[in-house]
Amino acid sequence: MAHFLRGKQAGIQRDFSAGINPAQFAVDTVARYGINSQISAVAYEPVQSLLAVGTSDTQYGSGQIYVFGKGRVSVTFSLPRKASVRILQFCADKIVCVDSKNELSIYSLITTRIVTTYAPPSHITALLTDPALDYALLGLQNGEIVSYDMDRQGVAPWRVPNFWTAQNPRARVLPILSLSFHPRDIGSLLIGYAEGAVIFSFQQNKPTKFFQYTIPARAPGGDSDPVSSSRARSPRLTQAVWHPTGTFILTGHEDSSLVIWDSKDGRKLLARTLQATNIDVPGGSQGSTDARAGTFAMKEPLFRIAWCAKDNPDDTGLLIAGGAPTTTTSATNPPGAEVVDFCLIPRKSPHFAGSQDPIAIIALLASGAITTLSFPSGHPINPTNQLPVSLSFVHPFVNRISMAYVERDRWLGMMESRPRGPPVLKGGVEAKNTLKRFTNRNILQTGHADGTLRAWDAGHGDEIENGASIQADVAGAVGRVTDVDIVQMSMSGATGELSVGLQTGEVLIFRWGRNEYFGREVPHDDALSHQLETIKDRAEPGLKEGLLPLSLLNQPNGPVTALKTSDVGFVVAGFEGGNIAVIDLRGPAVIYNAGLDELAMKSNKRGSIRKSNSQQAAASEYPSYVNFAIMNLDGEDYSSILLLVGTTLGRLLTFKMLPGAGGGYTVQHAGTVSLDDRILGISALNADTGAPADASQSVFGQLRHGVTVNGVVLAVSNSGVRIYKPAAGKGAHKSWDDLSCQAAQVVNFGAQAYVLVGLFSDGRARAFSIPGLKEIAAARVSETLDTRRLAEAVVTSTGDIVGWTGPSEIAVMNVWGNGDDLTRSLDKIFNAEALIPPRPTISNMQWLSGTSYITPVDMDKLIGGPDRPPSQRMIEQTRSDEQTERMANRQAQSAATSSSTAEATPGSANEGYWAYMQRQIQERTENLGITGESMGRLEDNSSGFAEDMSKFVSKQKKKAVMGVIGSKFGF
Repeated sequence: MAHFLRGKQAGIQRDFSAGINPAQFAVDTVARYGINSQISAVAYEPVQSLLAVGTSDTQYGSGQIYVFGKGRVSVTFSLPRKASVRILQFCADKIVCVDSKNELSIYSLITTRIVTTYAPPSHITALLTDPALDYALLGLQNGEIVSYDMDRQGVAPWRVPNFWTAQNPRARVLPILSLSFHPRDIGSLLIGYAEGAVIFSFQQNKPTKFFQYTIPARAPGGDSDPVSSSRARSPRLTQAVWHPTGTFILTGHEDSSLVIWDSKDGRKLLARTLQATNIDVPGGSQGSTDARAGTFAMKEPLFRIAWCAKDNPDDTGLLIAGGAPTTTTSATNPPGAEVVDFCLIPRKSPHFAGSQDPIAIIALLASGAITTLSFPSGHPINPTNQLPVSLSFVHPFVNRISMAYVERDRWLGMMESRPRGPPVLKGGVEAKNTLKRFTNRNILQTGHADGTLRAWDAGHGDEIENGASIQADVAGAVGRVTDVDIVQMSMSGATGELSVGLQTGEVLIFRWGRNEYFGREVPHDDALSHQLETIKDRAEPGLKEGLLPLSLLNQPNGPVTALKTSDVGFVVAGFEGGNIAVIDLRGPAVIYNAGLDELAMKSNKRGSIRKSNSQQAAASEYPSYVNFAIMNLDGEDYSSILLLVGTTLGRLLTFKMLPGAGGGYTVQHAGTVSLDDRILGISALNADTGAPADASQSVFGQLRHGVTVNGVVLAVSNSGVRIYKPAAGKGAHKSWDDLSCQAAQVVNFGAQAYVLVGLFSDGRARAFSIPGLKEIAAARVSETLDTRRLAEAVVTSTGDIVGWTGPSEIAVMNVWGNGDDLTRSLDKIFNAEALIPPRPTISNMQWLSGTSYITPVDMDKLIGGPDRPPSQRMIEQTRSDEQTERMANRQAQSAATSSSTAEATPGSANEGYWAYMQRQIQERTENLGITGESMGRLEDNSSGFAEDMSKFVSKQKKKAVMGVIGSKFGF
């Protein structure tokens, strides 16, 4: 009976949740955005224009492989076992992965499914694939190399032992650290062992060159260690790479040494570090940055080396991650965020180890975040609308999310205009989703660690018409690059105006428009107007149209704890110091600024709050949730704009906003209601229909005509919920008993049904009737969402739940589903018409000089053995060639035949298979006969031409002799 009494107590005469079946409350997971765990590997495929990201196995999720294309195109692959991705490479129509459980996994880009797995007899320490081959070469910890046939899904016959035992017989177990094919001769393999490098020739089936770096005594070496410099030593190798033409070899070593060798004769040409040269020469080095000779210089290890080339392979440069002194800091990365790996973005060629003509670099930081840099300048690249929105969660990390319910027409018109470089990802085709389910869009705002705010359509699991992102430069608007921690965000769904609150207490307001300072930077004017600082001149110079900074409120009152941008031109901000500030955007101007302690003292005099609240408790009270509504106050016969403020101590304050004499608005405290705990949600409802009674533009415009809204307020706290008539009605109350509510919202179902949906500490979502507050149904969400971050989740009025699944991933769920996981992507990521360019070969001069060359076809025989059947790629190519030839012959036959005899002509549609084969043999025999006759005639013509030339020469000689004789005798 309690739920019947609550409706009467709240002043509501009907059940707004009538007709809702508990079976209809089932949570579907409709989308995921972000990266589930820390990134451990990155790979890029230039032909298909796809980017792959592998993650580690952590407490938040197992390792996965994300493949991204243009826009929202993405496909996720799961590892066969719970493991981390260690190595990731694209190879033609496959993606190859080596995980931390020492398992090789091969996935198909065509079917987006796993193809096969293989576990070698030893740990995999290096992986080598080539788009021209069907094989994966696996370097093992024991120094051996085995080959795996990815087409036939089995181990290939080719296998080689540890070659370094020829240099050091005691090195029985020496891991392979790197493998790479010669850029122009696939028959030469560069093997990097821990003690040195080896060039192996497939044609000779033996190693041809050995490279071992030895530093003589008294030479500084890479680390300039004075203790070890008194003796000769050999630093361990970390990586070996080819020059793009294969002329040189570079080896990186444990002491940060970089050594360049001649690949033909094995000579050492240069040994250096990033700062000094000739480090292998006794007596010191040149160009050292050490303060004095012999100083021990701590340096980062050499994480990754790439020998890059422009379109001309002779125009090269080195890209190195690591190797710098630990006391230096990169200009583009924060201290301690060193680059541990990188992925080059070449324009078109997958060859040259992916290092030919790159346009950008995706750098992986030790923290797991990524950053994008241009090549070769190294300038940061804005990832907005260049990389997928999922990667923006780690570029840099997202600290805060918020949701706005924006009108569709408004969102379709919010298209940024700013200069951008060429797109990084162009591959894939997005699957067709269901048509839009709601007129308004779920616009997710993400606040990043660098002071950047991005907003984009998270959708309802339906078609996304405008998939682009918009960006607000909060750091630039506040005028600094440090201490820009975004803690609150609020966007108006009707106007697109955005307010941002910072940890340092500033409130910034952005408005959509055209930048009057586009293309130029102007000095900033710090003058205040109505307690606000105008910051229009801090707009990004490169932003032509977008979210532009408007005003800044800076008052030393602690971090911003609550923020709301209304649809009717007002912004309210609450601060940890207890203050409430209301901004009228028509000025803009601050029209109200007061502290909760002042209101508490006034209320104490009237005795309207509980006497148990001490002055110390009131001093620690601050706003936790704010909202705007339009309705009648209890006892009034007209409606007005109401500001509802919930606090951390459970007080809910109501302020009435009325037009003032000067054209502005005044804010008056109307009353207070007390709950038992921190208020985390406030909803305004129409007491007659159950529809939202928020401050909308349509209702606001009708206030002048005397329109009234009979409304109630539903306030949710951690320990209970109350429905009451503002400003100070008692209403109805329900306690959550032993549970704690973390987030709540009134949700619409169907046409006229409404329920209260909350997320609770036991990992369940619950639906309660309105106004009876009776539990209708419950569904578990803890299997998807991180229960420790449920307080940061967002429940929307359409029944969508947006919550964190890990540090950098969110899930979009809907409570009106079937309990299914709908996140499997149906996007197509492979384009069969995008052909891989031929592998580079040796030059003509090298061929004329007698340089032997191994083709990929030869490699198939050398690695797969003579008995290996044709691969699927060969069969498809042969079938394609035959079909092309057949079509060409048929077109030639049909063109030479008249329409009247088309049915009787060989090669017509009625021709049988055996007749076709017989005709083909006859035609080829005739062609061979014609060719033989042509060659015979050519031979006769050549011999006749030779005889004529001989006669002509003889005749000319005879004339010359007779002419000389005649001249002697005077003829």
